[in-house]
Amino acid sequence: MAATPIDLRPGGLPETVLDPAPSPAAAAFEAAMELPPDDRVAALARVAAHWPRMLEAWAELGRCAASSGRHVEAYAYCRVGYHRGLDALRAAGWRGSGYVRWTEPTNHGFLWSLLGLGRSAAAIGEDDEADRCAGFLVQLDPGGEPPTGEWPQA
Repeated sequence: MAATPIDLRPGGLPETVLDPAPSPAAAAFEAAMELPPDDRVAALARVAAHWPRMLEAWAELGRCAASSGRHVEAYAYCRVGYHRGLDALRAAGWRGSGYVRWTEPTNHGFLWSLLGLGRSAAAIGEDDEADRCAGFLVQLDPGGEPPTGEWPQA
């Protein structure tokens, strides 16, 4: 018989929602995303350098690298986004458990970084890391799916 988890907290697990990026960072990110692919990476790198807590920039840098088959580079970008995201989650009250859902747009940078880290880890043969990331995503948002977009396949 499978064990059924018991949660004795009133209301169940807490849900954490990250704060939105500062307006200038969000505007610079959106402007970078409008550029042609050849110019987008440099613009995203400028956003990440100027606002290193802009998780969406790290995730998109990872996606751009993965799209070009540069999976080690994608892994590195996504790992930065993931670790910056853990810092942001802790600052928002997350204590190592609870939900971080795809339905909240401000969570997307962290969740895409985590998804990209797992996919990039798989692409470079780091299967234990890929499995850990996949499991963590399920814990954070059981049944949740990215609302739009895909991660490039290896």
